[in-house]
Amino acid sequence: MSSKTLTTPDASAGGSFLLGGDLKINRLGFGAMRITGSGIWGEPRDPGEARRLLRRAVELGVNFIDTADSYGPEVSERLIAEALHPYPEGLVIATKGGLTRSGPGQWAPVGRPEYLRQCVEMSLRRLKLERIELYQLHRIDPKVPAEESLGALAELQKAGKIRHIGLSEVSVAEIEKARRTVAIVSVQNLFNLGDRKHEPVLDHCTGQGLGFIPWFPVAAGNLAKAGGLLDLASKACGCTPAQVALAWLLQRSKVMLPIPGTSSVAHLEENIAAAGLKLSEALFQEIGRAS
Repeated sequence: MSSKTLTTPDASAGGSFLLGGDLKINRLGFGAMRITGSGIWGEPRDPGEARRLLRRAVELGVNFIDTADSYGPEVSERLIAEALHPYPEGLVIATKGGLTRSGPGQWAPVGRPEYLRQCVEMSLRRLKLERIELYQLHRIDPKVPAEESLGALAELQKAGKIRHIGLSEVSVAEIEKARRTVAIVSVQNLFNLGDRKHEPVLDHCTGQGLGFIPWFPVAAGNLAKAGGLLDLASKACGCTPAQVALAWLLQRSKVMLPIPGTSSVAHLEENIAAAGLKLSEALFQEIGRAS
């Protein structure tokens, strides 16, 4: 169970990816969902700490931050602007729209074109941006034809308010259908060592050169339990199971863009250090075969 020893946390150690063919980002990013309150609702317990966390992420080489208007709602986007605006050169902030909130832990898709246009305008305002570099349809609304939702985003893209468009929680068929309406550069689906049901989507994205953004990336299920493969591997290489899980994701595909989130600076530094961890090919294959 050999691996390359971890070094000082540096997101660039995980390599880079050209999002949409023209936006160079470090593959290990930061997901800003958890800087909100319990249930992804309301203000965080310590807003000052949330802002310090965001600034520390950038110091550690993170130049890809993923958020959404529904995180809080609105709280995550606002804290990002408070902490980081004016933004350093090269920082890409991706956000999402199309999910509404009625309370803690409650989410409902709304994909009406007029609603999505409003979402984009409000995200631009909160983030203090003139253009959103990656705007993702948070969910396809089953009550609205996908081409109508995506058509609204295509119009905003043509108007210069969106640079690139992505999707979230979609199948291969939905990706290809969407691409008949607008260019798609990324897909954000649930994916981790413990839940790989979207492996066909990942393989499709790899073949098509689309960024694949796995949300909830460090969950590993039984593999991380005491005596499990991930537990044994982490002890052998002097790191944590979460770091092994992230390193495995980065080695799984060249288009993989993990965005582990946290509300703790110490946990952030631990996650970013995983960018410098290189698993041996034998260990990588062994973990991949396990479930």
